[in-house]
Amino acid sequence: MLPKEKLYKNLPRPKLNRNKINNIYQRLKNLDPAPRTELNYTNVYTLVVAVALSAQSTDIGVNKATKVLFELADTPQKMLQLGEDAIRESIKTIGLYKTKAKNIVALSKILIEEFDSEVPNTREQLIKLPGVGRKTANVVLNDYFGQPTMAVDTHIFRVSNRTGMAPGKDPVEVELNLLRVTGQEYIQHAHHWLILLGRYTCIARKPKCYNCPINDLCSYKSKTLKPEG
Repeated sequence: MLPKEKLYKNLPRPKLNRNKINNIYQRLKNLDPAPRTELNYTNVYTLVVAVALSAQSTDIGVNKATKVLFELADTPQKMLQLGEDAIRESIKTIGLYKTKAKNIVALSKILIEEFDSEVPNTREQLIKLPGVGRKTANVVLNDYFGQPTMAVDTHIFRVSNRTGMAPGKDPVEVELNLLRVTGQEYIQHAHHWLILLGRYTCIARKPKCYNCPINDLCSYKSKTLKPEG
């Protein structure tokens, strides 16, 4: 791994200073001191499956699909016994369900054969699982293993660039920039605060700047200062 100074050297410069960024996190913390994922899960294995299923799907949609699935199968062994056809039937209401069903079977086999049915706690091992990319791995590492990771989804990518706190042309740049500017006192919950802000307030088409707790700290020029109607 490259030293931090080289890793961060060519990243875009934040448009906000450290004081403003800390103020953003503090305000979000005051509103929700200990946020957690909105995906439902019962153990680390079902968390991996739920996050993998959430790609290009909403958490609400995934929760509806996994309610019955996780009652039937909450371990790799039970999932293989359930079989791909039954998995596909359970998750057919979410996007890319056929591919995702195959991935669930494949990752369950690998967990059994290579990891003694235990979910690994490193990004390098997690991303070897079918359907598990960097974002999914970071969510699992943060939510279950308590590691200070940044899981950059479309919401965080948008919020980070819009506010100017951690700009980047791709999710990895945004992730590294966030890790660079986020203080240790905020790092554990940072990605949840930013996801929730992007999901409910800093939405894609017409952000609710008029109802945003960090409106005055944000560098976004085209603020929506009042609701329609």
